[in-house]
Amino acid sequence: MALSVSAVLLLLVIVVLLVRRAGLKVLHAVVCVLLGFYLASSNMAPTIDNFSSGVADMINSLSF
Repeated sequence: MALSVSAVLLLLVIVVLLVRRAGLKVLHAVVCVLLGFYLASSNMAPTIDNFSSGVADMINSLSF
């Protein structure tokens, strides 16, 4: 599943807020980004993709 632009922007805003407000160091954020790139090219990528798709479907099916 390719993340939509809005999901990527939401994650970017969360990281920026964590760096500014919660004391997350920029180096830690860079390490997390690199981990994401390496996970995307690993054998675990399909499992992570299925999990994130399932979570997105679950959130989408919620009704209030």
